Amino acid sequence: MKVREFMITNVIKAHPNDSIKEVMTMFVEKKVGGLPICEKDGTLVGMVSDGDILRSIKPIEQRVYDFVFYMEYLGEENLQSRLKDLTEKEIIKIAKTKGLITVSPDDEIEHAVTLLSKHHFKKLPVVNQNNRVVGVISRGDVIRKIQKSILKEI
Repeated sequence: MKVREFMITNVIKAHPNDSIKEVMTMFVEKKVGGLPICEKDGTLVGMVSDGDILRSIKPIEQRVYDFVFYMEYLGEENLQSRLKDLTEKEIIKIAKTKGLITVSPDDEIEHAVTLLSKHHFKKLPVVNQNNRVVGVISRGDVIRKIQKSILKEI
């Protein structure tokens, strides 16, 4: 079985200059936890997840630095002020952009399942030979397809 049989083709995408706030809104409205970041022509440039956003807005803890007699105290930054500073930041600044792992529509589903489980990914972008996003495949897509078609035959 091929990835194309499992993937979703109506892909919700972000653009590199979308703000963190805009992407958070997409996550909530579309009920997704991650999405590809693409140029206008569909070329994949990054992936962002709800975990990436949470890590970026995590309040900075209290720290004291001692640089041999020079002391500096950085106070704790609260969540609200951190959110205010970060929400207008471009999403590409916190997204994964290097070493992106993708699959092709013609890859065997076993390959996608291996990548999803090995890397603990929730979803993978499906790209064509020009690195343009043509779909996404998630753990849920695989489970639903297995339940609907394969398990009914057993």
